Amino acid sequence: MEEPPPELHAGAAPADVLITDLFMTHRLGLVRFAFLLVGDQETAEDIVQDAFAAVHRRWSRLTDHGRVLPYLRTAVLNGCRMVHRRRVIIRRFGGDRKVPFWSAEAEALLGETRREVFLAVRALPRRQREAVVLRYYLDLSEGDIAEVMGVSRGTVKSTTSRALKTLAAKLEEDR
Repeated sequence: MEEPPPELHAGAAPADVLITDLFMTHRLGLVRFAFLLVGDQETAEDIVQDAFAAVHRRWSRLTDHGRVLPYLRTAVLNGCRMVHRRRVIIRRFGGDRKVPFWSAEAEALLGETRREVFLAVRALPRRQREAVVLRYYLDLSEGDIAEVMGVSRGTVKSTTSRALKTLAAKLEEDR
């Protein structure tokens, strides 16, 4: 990771320096994580920005500043869940609004060769999609995934296993 320029921290409070460093280090990965769950770049960026803003607002109330990254991941996951709930309501009462996730930015982010896998992952049920993305995209351990999702390790294992079976069948079917 590239170090931020020193003038970025000039006169900043220690909390602001730490949050800025976290942002510089983890923003892109968190945006990609959110993108894989919600399917569009702008919404993913908004979710991550909201998560960092929440950390900044609550910094003095956080008891373990060394656990901010898992908190951010959970906040991003919850933001994605909220977006999905809103989309369900919009579809139910306001028609079927298509999410524009094949924008130029999305194409660059995904690349042509990964489109098939992306679509298969997007077709998974929400919990399975979350578990797969956390495990294989963010490379989190079962314990970390359980913490982020708020479930047991056994649930993570079984959910991931079912998701992989579904993906294997879907990708084999598409060939």
